[in-house]
Amino acid sequence: MVMTKRPPPLAPDELVAATDERADRELSTRFIEARDAAAFRELFRRHTPALYQLATRLLGGTGRGADDAVQEAWLRAAEGLAAFEWRSSLRTWLTGIAINCCREILRRRQAGTPARPGGEPAQEAPPTILGLDLERAVLGLPNGCREVLVLHDVEGLTHAEIAARLGIEPGTSKSQLSRARRALRAYFSAAERTAGSVATGDQRSRDADAESEP
Repeated sequence: MVMTKRPPPLAPDELVAATDERADRELSTRFIEARDAAAFRELFRRHTPALYQLATRLLGGTGRGADDAVQEAWLRAAEGLAAFEWRSSLRTWLTGIAINCCREILRRRQAGTPARPGGEPAQEAPPTILGLDLERAVLGLPNGCREVLVLHDVEGLTHAEIAARLGIEPGTSKSQLSRARRALRAYFSAAERTAGSVATGDQRSRDADAESEP
């Protein structure tokens, strides 16, 4: 009697991923073949929270922009789902669409935002150590760097996963992450210096007022 070696059981996270992919395929097939609205609503329910969270972070925490990006992403997904070849997970495909929608929104914003010499968007007020806005700092990063930073440091994806979602090489993902982190460190250092200068100026003003009092 020949004993066949059984494959090792799937780890819990692998089992969940496999089950999710099967469900995504079944729901997608129902929508493509019968335009099943209930199937599409279930896909929407399964993936929208992650897409909305990603869009919110890429767009600097603006809920309206994230709503627009996610809505447009689903419109494009509905149109393109029949052509999706399942070379990646549905979530990966949807993420790529959402990122492109966010890029378009950011380009429209930048086109209508006055710029200072050097091409940097004008800030409403200089940053201070008590008012550091991480979302604003992330929003100021170049598109590729911002996306890699959010996907790696916030979403917890590996460079290989990021490369698959963005259509880049893993090495490019690593270099863009490094650039993003350097830019954030520079941003915070400048903010700390600004805050220190403001505090020093305020103290001098108080000292001058005190000396002028009778």
